[in-house]
Amino acid sequence: MSAIRFVTSEGLPTFLARLSRNSRVLAPVVKDSPKPSVMFEPWRESMPVILKKATVPPKDAVLPQCESLFVYKKSKNADNPENVALHLDDTAHATPTVIFACRPCDARGFAVLDHPFLDGQFVDPYYKARRERLAVITITCSSGCNTCFCHWVGGGPTSPEGSDVLMTEIDDGFVLQSITDVGQKLLDATDLSDGKDAFPKVEAARKAAWTSLVPAPDIKKAPQNIAALFNRESFWQKHASSCLSCGACTYFCPSCYCFNITDEGDGFDKNGGRRLRSWDNCMSSLFTREASGHNPRTMKAIRMRNRISHKFSAYPRNWGNFSCSGCGRCIGNCPVCLDIRDIVQDAVAVADSDV
Repeated sequence: MSAIRFVTSEGLPTFLARLSRNSRVLAPVVKDSPKPSVMFEPWRESMPVILKKATVPPKDAVLPQCESLFVYKKSKNADNPENVALHLDDTAHATPTVIFACRPCDARGFAVLDHPFLDGQFVDPYYKARRERLAVITITCSSGCNTCFCHWVGGGPTSPEGSDVLMTEIDDGFVLQSITDVGQKLLDATDLSDGKDAFPKVEAARKAAWTSLVPAPDIKKAPQNIAALFNRESFWQKHASSCLSCGACTYFCPSCYCFNITDEGDGFDKNGGRRLRSWDNCMSSLFTREASGHNPRTMKAIRMRNRISHKFSAYPRNWGNFSCSGCGRCIGNCPVCLDIRDIVQDAVAVADSDV
């Protein structure tokens, strides 16, 4: 049976302080530069508690924007300089972390990332170490917005997928419900009061959130229909004509995981060398350029085809669900207002009309 606890709005700072005794707590923080935004940062006492939807998802907690996969040093044998010894440290470092007040679409992003990094042929040890030391406290949404479409892709404003604790606002505070064993242990370790009596209000609030949504179109055919359009260049050119290939859609996405690998240093100086993994994006013209100089995706239409096909066709064929969580950040942050929903719906309609 899940643990259900209650905390008043005034009690949230005390709750966060309790969590921060044993873990790094990442919470939404308002940033004014270069433009107003909400970012996840380590919480400190006296920081205001912000419950707005973050501009950038907390994906960095498990897949940092840039990380060292390993560091290495080289040393020469004094008697035989051609004999070089390599000393390598590939320890996967992870800090116990609690993400506080992300949204269900953000939490679902972690569930999407888990498949390729944990369930494939090879397990990524760096991702695994951070994921195993992560707890996710998600605040359910009170209503949808004009760019959200979580309910199109299998999620929703109160979806528990990827969350350890679901937090719902009611009139006099917040009710926290454990979803996983991790969430159960987290709540059991607090001194929050029992919230079972308030749960009917939670159910009412969650029902109201769902009723606020515009009905979702049926996109169940998206995987096969998008695959059927894979070689129809005119379709992708139409939708990519205004794209700037800036990559904002991928960098703001909770579930994109393209990365680049680079080496720094030669290993002989005092600081040694290191291998870095950094976020990259499939919309970049350089992303698929090979060492030979050949680039199989020079056209932005082909790069967009790759991005849409992966999220709505290839990934669901491999793992059973869309790799898009419907957060809408790619829509809200696109400088030319491209809407991924229009592309998917058009693909479903065009492919159906060809049958």
